[in-house]
Amino acid sequence: MTPEEARRVREGADPAIGLGRMLELARDPSVTVRASLAMNPALPEQVRDLLSTDTDTRVRAIIARKLAVLTADLSPAERALVQDRTIERLTEMVAEAGLQVRVRLAETLRDVPDGPRQIILQLAQDPDLMVAEPVILSSPVLTQADLVTLIASGVPPGTVRAVARRPGIEAPVSDAIVESADVAAITALLGNASAQIREATLDALAVQSEEHPDWQAPLVHRPNLPPRTARILSEIVTGQLLEALGARDDIGADIRGKVLAALTQAPNLGPSDSREVYGDLPPAAALARAAALQAAGRLDEAAILDALRRGALTLTSAMLSVKADVSFHVIERARTLRSARGLVSLAWKAGLSMQTAVALQAVLARLRPAAIVKPDAGGDYPLSPSEMRLELDLLGVAEAGLRAWIPRRLQRSEAAGA
Repeated sequence: MTPEEARRVREGADPAIGLGRMLELARDPSVTVRASLAMNPALPEQVRDLLSTDTDTRVRAIIARKLAVLTADLSPAERALVQDRTIERLTEMVAEAGLQVRVRLAETLRDVPDGPRQIILQLAQDPDLMVAEPVILSSPVLTQADLVTLIASGVPPGTVRAVARRPGIEAPVSDAIVESADVAAITALLGNASAQIREATLDALAVQSEEHPDWQAPLVHRPNLPPRTARILSEIVTGQLLEALGARDDIGADIRGKVLAALTQAPNLGPSDSREVYGDLPPAAALARAAALQAAGRLDEAAILDALRRGALTLTSAMLSVKADVSFHVIERARTLRSARGLVSLAWKAGLSMQTAVALQAVLARLRPAAIVKPDAGGDYPLSPSEMRLELDLLGVAEAGLRAWIPRRLQRSEAAGA
């Protein structure tokens, strides 16, 4: 730094210099001079506005922090006089600012109890999690209704997960997180001991934890576990989690007895033992079993759903293969690709209901709820026959033998009219 530049730096930091000289220094070619001026405690609004559009992010960051602190420190009477102009300028800066400036602003406002609400909402909606997360986790300005609206607005998954980790969220917010169908966000919610979650919601998540094992540990260790949720978990979890459930002081004697009985029957049972427990079969034996059921007239939806419920996924694939009259490898290809539309089309070819197609997607392909192809408004297949034939063709299924699924209510009405 030259002696002349050093002199201008000292001049920019001097609260006694006049407005005209400040405006000159705000256009100084040295960023160090402009940054020194930005930190001047006597900086008037006109100069502050000029520096807020500075080409250097460091200068803009200094002005952003100055504006944030200004709005935070004002009394209600003072805020009424200057807040509108300050907030308007700060809003413009947030919209135009780079990532570094927005992050610093979020860190400044995260714990301010009377911070500028409009700016905090804007920061919470920021597409970059480094900006949104600090205010979502900590800002006292955000209300429970704000958090529900934020989730419903279609923010990125990371934002929903940040909401799930926020201390003290209430049941409506928890419901919104569950409805988002973000598995990682639901896992974070269950691990948030201070979050309020309705008993019915916990019951539903306990049932679904059979498909999402990562939910089981936070459910088992969750404070104030409702009795019905504990009962559901006692039929699902195994090994150390079952022991932890049985050791809780807040479960009833009936549930504890069930847990102890399960531990006595299978003391070393763990997730890796599920194949022996559920009786799944190697592919060749599974195909033979499915063919025998077909020959006996017992290969129906109930049999397939029972195999899914028991976790016998190879047997389920074999049943769908025989029922749809396609190669076992076609089913496994759809399962490996986690093709929702492919499995729906295979269920259609097999003559199964759309409800069973949903179960096949959820359990056989382990698709998260948001990725599942759901029934149409009438509960039927949402894809057209031509769309499903195309999906089958992509899986390598020949056209021969295709047959459309006829809803049972239609079958019944046709039979009545015959």
